[in-house]
Amino acid sequence: MIIDRNHKNNNRNMIIINKMLGEVEKPGRYTGEEYNEIKKENDQQLIRIALAFPDLYEIGMSYLGFKILYDIINKREDSWAERVFSPALDFEKSLIKNDIPLFSLESFRPLSEFNIIGFSLQYEMSYTNILNILHLGRIPLRARNRDKENPLIIAGGPVAFNPEPLAEFIDLFVIGDGEEVINEIIDIYKDWYGKSENSSKKELLNNLVRLPGIYIPSFYQVNYHTDGRISFFQKNEKHAPFKIRKRIVKNLDKTPFPIAPIVPNIDVVHNRITLEVFRGCTRGCRFCQAGIIYRPVRERSVGCLLELAENSFINTGYEEISLSSLSSSDYSQIDSLTKKLVDCYQNRGVGISLPSLRIDNFSVHLANQTQRVRKTGLTFAPEVGTERMNKIINKNVSEEDLFRTVQYAFKMGWRRIKLYFMVGLPAETQEDIEGIIRLIKKVEMMGREKVGKKFSLNISINALIPKPHTPFQWVAQETEEELNKKFRYIIQKIRSNSISLSFSDTKLALLEAVFSRGDRRLGDVLEEAFRRGCKFDSWREHFNFKSWQESFQKFDLDMAFYAHRERGKDDIMPWDLIDCGVSKQYLWSEWEKAIQEANTDDCRQSICNSCGLEDICQEIGINRNNS
Repeated sequence: MIIDRNHKNNNRNMIIINKMLGEVEKPGRYTGEEYNEIKKENDQQLIRIALAFPDLYEIGMSYLGFKILYDIINKREDSWAERVFSPALDFEKSLIKNDIPLFSLESFRPLSEFNIIGFSLQYEMSYTNILNILHLGRIPLRARNRDKENPLIIAGGPVAFNPEPLAEFIDLFVIGDGEEVINEIIDIYKDWYGKSENSSKKELLNNLVRLPGIYIPSFYQVNYHTDGRISFFQKNEKHAPFKIRKRIVKNLDKTPFPIAPIVPNIDVVHNRITLEVFRGCTRGCRFCQAGIIYRPVRERSVGCLLELAENSFINTGYEEISLSSLSSSDYSQIDSLTKKLVDCYQNRGVGISLPSLRIDNFSVHLANQTQRVRKTGLTFAPEVGTERMNKIINKNVSEEDLFRTVQYAFKMGWRRIKLYFMVGLPAETQEDIEGIIRLIKKVEMMGREKVGKKFSLNISINALIPKPHTPFQWVAQETEEELNKKFRYIIQKIRSNSISLSFSDTKLALLEAVFSRGDRRLGDVLEEAFRRGCKFDSWREHFNFKSWQESFQKFDLDMAFYAHRERGKDDIMPWDLIDCGVSKQYLWSEWEKAIQEANTDDCRQSICNSCGLEDICQEIGINRNNS
């Protein structure tokens, strides 16, 4: 496999890299040269941006947001976006052995030679991979140790809504939708970069902080009480805002969308056309962070989606189109859209998939229309097993809904069902655990009666991770001991060849809860864990809990303080500088309603709930009845 790239270390590095690629498990992760990959000439005159995904190529190449930014940046004549992913351990070992810095896939340029590196933050347990990418790219880890000669390190994505654990390492965070603000960042950077050598990195940051949705951690100081709780924030720069409100793209039809995404050389998690039908959710599940931070709901029109689908098919040749959203069957024109897509593509060998469905017969009907030839399986998330817990989490789905839906699915020919549940929820009792067991057994019985021996039921049971910007952000996570006791009890009560059970790793859940609600003091712990070899922490085979324990002990910080401590109404949260649009007052009222076992209606089906986004809803034409 011969690769030729143009950069100053080309001759030596290319000879070595070609040899390295012949010695690793999946060289296609690192070769580039994929279909629709973008390369540009005269690259020394361009603003060079590395889009970094802190996980393996197969994971990052499946993420839609990554493709959107790649498309937007590369449409500019003055910029070039390239890609970099976390190298697998075999390739990392080879990089170190051969003294080769981590490089981009498009030009094999070392990361240290880029102007900007942008990280996508999708989950907390990727944090050590971020440090590893910087380290392998030969870039100082701490923001304070980087000057204007180093790349500007930015980050965005859902996890950026609590940026504090990464505050020591990231120069600036983008809060909210990135499609518009990325161009504004490049414009300001280009203007700064073109000035005299006397311009400083601080001058650049002072220009960038004026943009809405930009959080620069170094412009703030956090003060703590003696018991470790936050006492107050203070600004170090006069232009820094005290509230950073998220960016919201208001019209998805007019928002850039990639119609010629890169087709990977190797199989990836989601190897298909992905169409984002709408963004946001108003169902109000109280544990769900995405349902809060992506509000309000904004839809693409059927006409726009059909055009995107056709252009994407022509430019990729993919054999599957996935309709992506937090709940695809909530799209207001979903029946019309799926019918038109199926009619258009079924004779062209292209399947239509709906990855996220409600628990109702309409969802099964839609799935039946899109999977006429091959029924791969249905996935639903009842989450809980009793009506009382339904009210607490505001799921608004009864067990009768589930049974009726499953019955209809069997009638339509499905043989495999997957169900997601959650334990460790507020006010959960033994009766609620029994409810989950009873529900699983009932679905199994229905499957055996309707399908027989060919029926299979996959059950995934996960621990609650209390997330920022949700009504459960004040909740104490259950301890490992409590969670494992519940898991063991479920295993004891459910023994069937038709049922496959999987459970979350309680140690991993603990650490995720710590970093989910953590403050910037965790930066020391994070770097220490990285120095001890922690990486790919979300992969069980790589997760080293002992090293994490030792890292916390070194800095006299307690995991239980972050994970198992219940917060009070007046507690200052590490993310309180970040305004997700939904008010803290509304979230607290939802927490109180959870304790009272009271539901909140979906505002798309009822009246406005006054969550804090009323002005945005009005601006984009969503008018709710407030009476």
